[in-house]
Amino acid sequence: MKKVSFVIPCYRSAMTIGKVVEEVENSMAKLSDRYSYEIILVNDYPEDDTFETIRRLAEEKDYITGINFARNFGQHAALMAGFHYCGGDITVCLDDDGQTPADEVGKLLDKLEEDFDVVYAKYSHKQHSVFRNLGSRVNDIMTRFMLGKPKELYISSYFAAKKFVIKEMIKYQNPYPYVIGLVLRTTKRIANVEVNHREREIGTSGYTLGKLFGLWFNGFTAFSIKPLRFATACGGLCALAGFLYGIYTIIKKFINPIAPMGWSSTMSAIMFIGGMMMLMLGLIGEYIGRIYISLNNAPQYVIRETTGKEL
Repeated sequence: MKKVSFVIPCYRSAMTIGKVVEEVENSMAKLSDRYSYEIILVNDYPEDDTFETIRRLAEEKDYITGINFARNFGQHAALMAGFHYCGGDITVCLDDDGQTPADEVGKLLDKLEEDFDVVYAKYSHKQHSVFRNLGSRVNDIMTRFMLGKPKELYISSYFAAKKFVIKEMIKYQNPYPYVIGLVLRTTKRIANVEVNHREREIGTSGYTLGKLFGLWFNGFTAFSIKPLRFATACGGLCALAGFLYGIYTIIKKFINPIAPMGWSSTMSAIMFIGGMMMLMLGLIGEYIGRIYISLNNAPQYVIRETTGKEL
């Protein structure tokens, strides 16, 4: 019998997490002949009473472990913390708001048995807002370009992974975790399985435009050097354009010596090249800054307290 570890990041979910846990319990009861399980709840927002709900659940049920962060570190840091507490042969990650259907976890587990290492849930009809769907679309394009994600692979927050994948992922100790990048650099045996996606019953998404942008930047600067190569290519193109324009100016001067040189076009070229240089320097600075922060051993997350069984 294999053991399944459920890792659920919690963010302002005092009203929903109990129902999600109950659904996990009901789903695994149907699979009790094949799997045992545990649940790790990671509270990423210690400013409300979510951890009190988690504490109560952990006191009632010995297969639940609660982790409380000292401050908000983000969903991916919460997943990484949960991975360190996993003791299962398979780890399943899902959301705390009930939109990811825990009652269909059997589909992910069955697909994983087909010699895949990671299985992501795929939604035919997502119930997220237009803003979140747009963010997911941009994230899909960026991960394909920056991280080499296959075009046909759908990435979501609901996925199952084998133990060796999780063990490899937790070797990453830097303060900018990006779970998708860690998965893609660990294995290529990744599959999708279709599940339903529900409407959010309570509250709103915790992802703002700033958080989504920060998440994308984490992935690209931590797991890809393509932005730097793009900067090099842009520099080369600008240099080539400047060289060709210089030749054009010389030829034009020989053909028509009295033709004005064009102050406005010169200033436009200077502004364009200067802007590109500042942009590329900022990108390089972002890489250097993250290296500096990593060398200073900035924490990936900080755990204030735990509750439930000791692992």
